Amino acid sequence: MNSDLSRRRMMQALGTAAFGSCLLPAEAAPWPPLEGPDTPKICLELSAGRLSAGTQDEVGMRRVKQLGVDYVLTGGARIPWQEADIRARIERLKAGGLTLCNMMIGGFPNTLYGRPGRDEEIDNVRESIRAAGRAGLPVIEYNFYAHRLVEGYYEEIGRGGAGLTAFDYERVKNLPPLPEEGIHSLEEMWGNIEYFLKAVVPVAEASGVRLALHPNDPPAPISRGSGQIMGTVAGWKRLIEIVPIPANGITFDCGVTRELGEDPVEVCRYFASRKRINHVHFRNVRVQKPYEKYTEVFPDEGQVHMFGVMKELVRQKYTGVIYPEHPRALDADREQANFRSFYPGGGGYAGFAYNVAYARAMLQAALES
Repeated sequence: MNSDLSRRRMMQALGTAAFGSCLLPAEAAPWPPLEGPDTPKICLELSAGRLSAGTQDEVGMRRVKQLGVDYVLTGGARIPWQEADIRARIERLKAGGLTLCNMMIGGFPNTLYGRPGRDEEIDNVRESIRAAGRAGLPVIEYNFYAHRLVEGYYEEIGRGGAGLTAFDYERVKNLPPLPEEGIHSLEEMWGNIEYFLKAVVPVAEASGVRLALHPNDPPAPISRGSGQIMGTVAGWKRLIEIVPIPANGITFDCGVTRELGEDPVEVCRYFASRKRINHVHFRNVRVQKPYEKYTEVFPDEGQVHMFGVMKELVRQKYTGVIYPEHPRALDADREQANFRSFYPGGGGYAGFAYNVAYARAMLQAALES
């Protein structure tokens, strides 16, 4: 037999075997990888506000479920919260196939500014945390702004005429303080948050609830005369050491992280490895000057390594929810009769659909890798 012919037949046989092994793997991995107790989970907001994907009724719940989202967050009622009210909200959402994972708490201005009456407010917050724990709510989110400088937002026009949200500190840096807020130094605000955390975090830990403080956004250096404790990553690190347990954590926002000029993947690793990320906001930005000038853009076109962030969350075994927030303004939303965005250049349900699809693709790829 011709030796070349024999060699050719042997190579064909080996190639066929190898090709067959690719077509028929011994044990195929399930696809798609599903969100579950041991993975991050995509969430959306359901409330009456203009940052929401829908309202807490049958129509709103259907809108969220149609996007494949099973977890939602909401704003909270006036403090002190009542266990029965939280349970009723949880059960109403459960009937629509949704799990309530996070509620925003507020209504403690005297605590923010160190004024008389803060102890009564803190008692109301502690009562609310206990009620949340008894009802089974895992996370409570909150803000601690001396002032939020939203006056610096304006609309830019992006691809195809879509709306983008931009911020420029130069436009607002000389705005005067508001009489109801006053001026508060950075160290004064640190003293106020320390007083608050030492009073409420032990209650949260005992109640099985985690607290998530959102960073300052926009992270302006001075906001109507006041310092901002969560306006730097150094501030985020300082915060979690005031009461150094997982119940005292942050909302990790990869967009804000980039606004500060920081690497979102490295910052994610720092806080997630310490189990101090209790909630995640997933969005992208283009920064011209850290802290002062940037534009919020579609998740696929900014400077944040979105897949790198998602992989890091998976690598660090983060099992909380991820909110793909701040949708861009699309014509499909603008054409709705009652559409009004919360931010200039902000979007609605169609924009959320895009964000959810992008975030889920990132999550599935990260889980597979």
